[in-house]
Amino acid sequence: MKKFLILIFGLSLVLAACGGGGNDQESGTNGGTDQAENTASAEDLIKQNCTSCHGQNLEGASGPSLQKVGSKYSKDEIKDIILNGKGAMPKGLLNDSEADVVAEWLAGQK
Repeated sequence: MKKFLILIFGLSLVLAACGGGGNDQESGTNGGTDQAENTASAEDLIKQNCTSCHGQNLEGASGPSLQKVGSKYSKDEIKDIILNGKGAMPKGLLNDSEADVVAEWLAGQK
């Protein structure tokens, strides 16, 4: 019984870390937003939502490395993964406009 409780507790911590926050923020992406603001927004969104699984430098942790993800996937493919999840990654961590900003930034990581 004790092992079961520890397993449930550990699983809840992992799920909470991967699914935490971000959706209650206003998106800063409108037609007039410049690239520097998008980069800052993307990096902030990644720090808030991705680094707990993908590592502080996106080197990979419980999730895969994202350091060269732009060499493997297009912006649209990355956005689809962000919105719909893939493997152990849950869907819905970011809204559509946030996912667009992050996907654009990650697509440049080659």
